[in-house]
Amino acid sequence: MDMKLTHTLATLALSSALIVLPVAAQRTAGAPGEGEVFKDTSMLTPPPGAKVAILEWQDLTCPNCAHAFPVVHAAAAHYKIPLVEHDFLLGGEHAAFGDKEAAIWARYLEDKVSPEVADQYRGAVFAAQSSITSKDDMAAFTRRFFSTHGLKLPFVPDPTGELAKEVAADKALGDRLGIKYTACIIVCTQREWVHVTDISLLYRTIDELEARANGSEAKPVDTKKRTHS
Repeated sequence: MDMKLTHTLATLALSSALIVLPVAAQRTAGAPGEGEVFKDTSMLTPPPGAKVAILEWQDLTCPNCAHAFPVVHAAAAHYKIPLVEHDFLLGGEHAAFGDKEAAIWARYLEDKVSPEVADQYRGAVFAAQSSITSKDDMAAFTRRFFSTHGLKLPFVPDPTGELAKEVAADKALGDRLGIKYTACIIVCTQREWVHVTDISLLYRTIDELEARANGSEAKPVDTKKRTHS
């Protein structure tokens, strides 16, 4: 089967599987029989000093991650809460699209230029997904990004392999959690977390957890109606 067609079919199958999960105080991924059953959830807490945060595991060649990217970033900016992004390489056909190479370039930009430019690169990759069908396309896209941003493109972005180790560590963290697909979006406080599988519920989820973290109550999200992304 044509690789691009396979990529599209996989995206449609994933999108149809996304359902509303309840926002609950208990540390679960959702109602019985729904969503993923996570394993080690000890890492699902905000950075030090933050009451509420968004955690996300993403693959830069995943269309569902591309759909979530602007919404997640807008929510983090709106609520002025941390957004902690982790790479979770899906492998398989995604490797042929250059997901590992893109993740390494994003890490290079974060370390050598700025986190803001690295996020611009991630967003640009997501926006250009339809035109990236191979590792060569990803390399050409990266060259254009560096050129249009007035940046010098290094011949080798990761000569020591440290950036690749960082990407692998993110994947290992996601495996420890028990992630099966991306985007995996978690809203968390120091006491609880919610796995958000319907991106349209992200703001309402943050409202509820932020209210509880501040010692007040928020109206629970209506989980009776099931919707698809």
